[in-house]
Amino acid sequence: MRQMKLYNTLTRKKEELIPIRDRIVGIYSCGPTVYWNQHIGHMYAYVHWDVLARFLRYLDYKVTWVMNITDVGHMTSDEDMGEDKMEKGAQREGLTVWQIADKYIVQFLESMHALNIKKPDVLCRATEHIGEQIELIKLIEKNGFTYKTKTGLVFDTSKFPDYAKFAKLSLKDQKAGARVEIDPEKKNAYDFLLWVTNQPKHIMQWDSPWGKGFPGWHVECTAMSTKYLGEKFDIHTGGKEHIPVHHTNEIAQGFGAFGHQTANFWLHNEWLTLKGEKISKSLGNMITVADIKEKGIDPLALRYLILNSNYRKGMDFTWEALSGAQTALNNLRDQVVAARMQKGRTILSPEKEDKLSDFRQEFINALTDDLNVSRALSLLWGVLKSNIPSEDKYDLAISFDEVLGLCLSEFQQIELQIPNEVKKMLEEREILRKSGEYEKADEIRKKMEAEGYKIEDSSEGARIKRLA
Repeated sequence: MRQMKLYNTLTRKKEELIPIRDRIVGIYSCGPTVYWNQHIGHMYAYVHWDVLARFLRYLDYKVTWVMNITDVGHMTSDEDMGEDKMEKGAQREGLTVWQIADKYIVQFLESMHALNIKKPDVLCRATEHIGEQIELIKLIEKNGFTYKTKTGLVFDTSKFPDYAKFAKLSLKDQKAGARVEIDPEKKNAYDFLLWVTNQPKHIMQWDSPWGKGFPGWHVECTAMSTKYLGEKFDIHTGGKEHIPVHHTNEIAQGFGAFGHQTANFWLHNEWLTLKGEKISKSLGNMITVADIKEKGIDPLALRYLILNSNYRKGMDFTWEALSGAQTALNNLRDQVVAARMQKGRTILSPEKEDKLSDFRQEFINALTDDLNVSRALSLLWGVLKSNIPSEDKYDLAISFDEVLGLCLSEFQQIELQIPNEVKKMLEEREILRKSGEYEKADEIRKKMEAEGYKIEDSSEGARIKRLA
């Protein structure tokens, strides 16, 4: 079987995925910070990582997919300064930080379900793993990678010579305060906090060897990924914005604690944009899955739209594009239902048997090439438009959908109640077409459209649909 290749940010090239353990793959994904709604920009990434996990399982790998939930310690700057996002969210809505977390975890899970993103095998909250984070920090401290300041326990990046390598940072251009809050006791501007002790009014605090406080944001991902996947695992995913700070610091922590990389592959998605701008709460252009549902659009149309992109290239969202995706998804469902309704399996000719085998192999080839899901989706259409028997079309489509996740097997076409006069018009049109009187047949078609019905002609006969 062709080996899967993925673009590894660590090496800036596509590499063959050779799992640490035979036929077993561990994936860790940076998950949501649950202080506000997760918008469709966030969900863009999770659809692609869902496809990654689905495809590896399709290839008979045993996959453990772990995702964190940040419910403490993530500052509004994504670094070490500003307010804690959870506390800011609680103030905004007059709730406790715990209520805010619970509220937006529910919103996140509802969005995942609506987009048919399978729930990760492990969904772990930072606040439920404080002990693991403290133990990780103690190990980093024991290995000589830390020092204390008035703000807390700090990671000494000078002890990790390759700190700038992953994100190709120019550390000499870094200025004090550019990435972290100015602290005269910090040795380097880019040193980061492992445990924060100088915020006594912070609501969420725990006892620790370094004093009462809370963990820095970056600690949770290293602590939880290694808890569930081991000190070395296969794949770590996240958005491209994580490269220069969050993932750079995770890599540093891994070396500080274990002396080696924690993840062999680092995968990063581009953004889903709106009019060329990143979708974000601060820009006021946030769209949620719930917003899509309120407009009467099937959330799976958004999944279909996302499947037309490559995770490393991103895409620009428009409502027009989403409407087009809804139409395409409806047509795809109709094609699958039509294939399902054709009864009886025929013996395949060698030519069609080869075509069936080629479709399967091309589908696998597309996805093993750095998750080329748009190519895989076009192959699904190729199957449905091919001349292989309908029953084989259906079986292959449902097989592909194990990866694409469009719920094609669950879709049931509603039986259309056609008035008798429309049925008579259809019968008359068929007689005219068989007699070669196409102009008269076309006049009947126009009359039927005026009545609100559309005719679709195929090799398997004419079908009637109600006009939208």
